[in-house]
Amino acid sequence: MQVLLLLAHLGSLLLADAKGDAKPEASCCTSPLLGGDLTIKAGVGGALSQCEQPPLPWILGSDNLLVLTVATKETEGFRRFKRSAQFFNYKIQALGLGEDWGVERGTSAGGGQKIRLLKKALEKHEDKEDLVILFTDSYDVVFASGPRELLKKFRQARSRVVFSAEELIYPDRRLEAKYPMVSDGKRFLGSGGFIGYAPNLSKLVAKWEGQDSDSDQLFYTKIFLDPEKREQINISLDHRCRIFQNLDGALDEVVLKFEMGHVRARNLAYDTLPVLIHGNGPTKLQLNYLGNYIPHFWTFETGCTVCDEGLRSLKGIGDEALPMVLVGVFIEQPTPFLSLFFQRLLRLHYPRSRMRLFIHSHEQHHKAQVEQFLAEHGGEYQSVKLVGPEVRMSNANARNMGADLCRQEQTCTYYFSVDADVALTEPDSLRLLIEQNKNVIAPLMMRPGRLWSNFWGALSADGYYARSEDYVDIVHGRRVGIWNVPYISNIYLIKGSALRAELQHTDLFHHRKLDPDMAFCANIRQQEVFMFLTNRHSFGHLLSLDSYQTTHLHNDLWEVFSNPEDWKEKYIHENYTKALAGKLVETPCPDVYWFPIFTEVACDELVQEMEHFGQWSLGDNKDNRIQGGYENVPTIDIHMNQISFEREWHKFLVEYIAPLTEKLYPGYYTRAQFDLAFVVRYKPDEQPSLMPHHDASTFTVNIALNRVGEDYEGGGCRFLRYNCSVQAPRKGWALMHPGRLTHYHEGLPTTRGTRYIAVSFVDP
Repeated sequence: MQVLLLLAHLGSLLLADAKGDAKPEASCCTSPLLGGDLTIKAGVGGALSQCEQPPLPWILGSDNLLVLTVATKETEGFRRFKRSAQFFNYKIQALGLGEDWGVERGTSAGGGQKIRLLKKALEKHEDKEDLVILFTDSYDVVFASGPRELLKKFRQARSRVVFSAEELIYPDRRLEAKYPMVSDGKRFLGSGGFIGYAPNLSKLVAKWEGQDSDSDQLFYTKIFLDPEKREQINISLDHRCRIFQNLDGALDEVVLKFEMGHVRARNLAYDTLPVLIHGNGPTKLQLNYLGNYIPHFWTFETGCTVCDEGLRSLKGIGDEALPMVLVGVFIEQPTPFLSLFFQRLLRLHYPRSRMRLFIHSHEQHHKAQVEQFLAEHGGEYQSVKLVGPEVRMSNANARNMGADLCRQEQTCTYYFSVDADVALTEPDSLRLLIEQNKNVIAPLMMRPGRLWSNFWGALSADGYYARSEDYVDIVHGRRVGIWNVPYISNIYLIKGSALRAELQHTDLFHHRKLDPDMAFCANIRQQEVFMFLTNRHSFGHLLSLDSYQTTHLHNDLWEVFSNPEDWKEKYIHENYTKALAGKLVETPCPDVYWFPIFTEVACDELVQEMEHFGQWSLGDNKDNRIQGGYENVPTIDIHMNQISFEREWHKFLVEYIAPLTEKLYPGYYTRAQFDLAFVVRYKPDEQPSLMPHHDASTFTVNIALNRVGEDYEGGGCRFLRYNCSVQAPRKGWALMHPGRLTHYHEGLPTTRGTRYIAVSFVDP
């Protein structure tokens, strides 16, 4: 029977090692099953060199384990710690909740308060020989595995107390020479996590009489470095990170290991799978990254498992009962498509009676647009505050003002900050962000076709951008969830309660010499508030401001290269896709096709741009603008190249006209080259009509830029060969027909008003 039990035990140890770490450590064991005859040489670094330690309980279960931690307040880090512990059914007791932390941040090593609280908590456990206590930090710790593996690895360490180990020594480097040498693993003690039997831990802290501001690290280090005390208490270090992984000094060693429905942190240096991950020192951001996954918060099999936890549902809540939101709008530089920005703001599915509006417009260039928006819609919001360019308020001060307006008003439940370069295309964006119920959360925004976004997955050593391993997958939607990140910008939602508590510092947007966006994030990180990013929905995108011109009347027309999606939304007819599908193309004459292409805004702005330029031709045959200087069929017009618009017009033809051409004229493929593209003006007292002619093109596109019956009367086009006329051109619709040989045509007289058309001679 003893032999069978021994074989079963050895089998369980082998299985545990195979499942846990690739390289099991040496241990010292005297097996009661063999009558004390089995002796295995002990490991190094603090455990007794021979089997002199007292016998340990042979079987340890989760009932034998208690986790103690110190948390003076429920921070987001503490809630993360609890959530990972609950996943594995750890029994947690938090010490010091509600107490003030006795040390001012950054002024002292501190930690003595933790020893005091632990010493008091151990008083009722000091005689429990079979009770194992894990003492760990919590704000910057997550569990990666459960009690069974923890206790198994603790027993394999063959010590009564096991401390975490570190690569770096602190707080007193002079003690380095006193540390026992180790042949494999980390040499120095870390006080952020240790595990041991209750009586031994009681002995460990029994002599503590220090102050809360004293260093717990130094206290435990001196005990460990005293050979007599180390042997008496039986302390060893977790040199190979089998139980504890301290990240400080080990960032390059630790990677994520994705298992089926579970995620671990793997130490590459020792090929171990630690049970606890501790983001000690300056490594808290790396812990945030690991904590997005460990232990099962996001896996490839399940996706995000915690995204629907703690939601704040707004379903069924009447408008007047919805949370009050202060919307901060920031126009800090010349920005394209500001009119679309305001339209999208109006399209948000949230009652304006529950929204207050704060606008900072730094740009004189946009003054008229802002004032027009407020004149038309300002009264729909509960309140409006505008800080215009004449005030000359800095970016950081304006953003501080916006946040402070919410902070000072107790009824302000959320502060929603949106920069003007955000294209917020999802009308439910505000509701979706509120429902996630985070202190600070941003929706993912990126520049289309690029990896530029409004978040960073990591920071470099000097605090600037660094690409995290998962950044590209998050941006491209291959990993979807809620992500704890170190930097967000452009658009975010902050709880008013957070502004009045953790973020009550009124100067959030100044920090050393950092730009306001980086200062904001640095200050939030300093207050240990998590910044979350969600890519669970498609919220919109960021505009590119790099090449925005401000020298034209309607500068957005020139944005077809930089911001093609917004250009399309503003200028391409909403039914264009139907025409492309062949569902909205008319044939008024043989081989003449009629389809929607431009919005009303596109037509109006193109006409206004030409009139603003004002250099219309004289309508005679002499024309120095064209090769040869002679125009056979002259019109009063302005060429696209006269307003430096030929590149943009060619892009329009390639993107929107060429695909239709290839569908309507099968077998013909075009690159939409042109020598002549222009806007023609017809007036009864100027040039009312155009004589019959062939166009110098393979095909011609005529786009009506204003409306017959309202802006003018008469007009149209007659194809003589077919005796067929189009006499009521629709604004924004294109008339496309062959140019040379077959479609001899004339422009019919305009009898009243002014008619405008945009003409392109394609493939001359």
